[in-house]
Amino acid sequence: MIRSIQRDIQSIFERDPAARSVFEILFCYPGLHAIWGHRLAHWLWVHRLKLIGRWVSQFSRSLTGIEIHPGARIGKGFFIDHGMGVVIGETAQIGNDVTLYHGVTLGGTSLNKGKRHPTIGDRVVVGAGAKVLGAITIGDDCRIGANAVVVKSTPPNSVVVGVPGQVVSCSKPHQASDAPDLNHTNLPDLIGVSLTALMRRVETLENSYNGHDHAAMHIHIPENGAWRGEDFSI
Repeated sequence: MIRSIQRDIQSIFERDPAARSVFEILFCYPGLHAIWGHRLAHWLWVHRLKLIGRWVSQFSRSLTGIEIHPGARIGKGFFIDHGMGVVIGETAQIGNDVTLYHGVTLGGTSLNKGKRHPTIGDRVVVGAGAKVLGAITIGDDCRIGANAVVVKSTPPNSVVVGVPGQVVSCSKPHQASDAPDLNHTNLPDLIGVSLTALMRRVETLENSYNGHDHAAMHIHIPENGAWRGEDFSI
């Protein structure tokens, strides 16, 4: 128990530069309070004291704004940053050293009484507002971008962005010695990059066609990531 508490505190020091002292973490981090409440609720749940376990879970929710079903299974080193609005369903399984930001939902999409919530691998980072839905598996060392909606399983060492979530394989796989990669905002714009490449190709073809009417209206290729307002009557 003592080692588990020490690891919880250490994981916050490692992943939140705002943490300044042990006392600050103990008294001011609702994510820590939520995981400790969940451990008690889960112990009651697996020992057939389900109603009391649900009560402890709901009491913890009222204090922290974080809802974790007592049936969920959560590994070591789990960290919820800020935490408000996090929801973790009954059959969710979470690996070691996972980080969730506020507004994350690990939800179900079925009325099936069996497995209906996600399985999250080790060292996964789920960005603010992301939704991971269904009995899918998120591989080890994945990053889920902010506000992504993930409805399909993802292989290890992937970045997932967009709605619905699109998978991008990481060119540099995570190494055991690496620090957790918490950057869940600097993510590729898959649709924008593809559209820009297509527009450049079309423009090249237009310029190579001598009989093309160059006076015809067309949307300009974005410059430095910005589209022109006149192309959209803004």
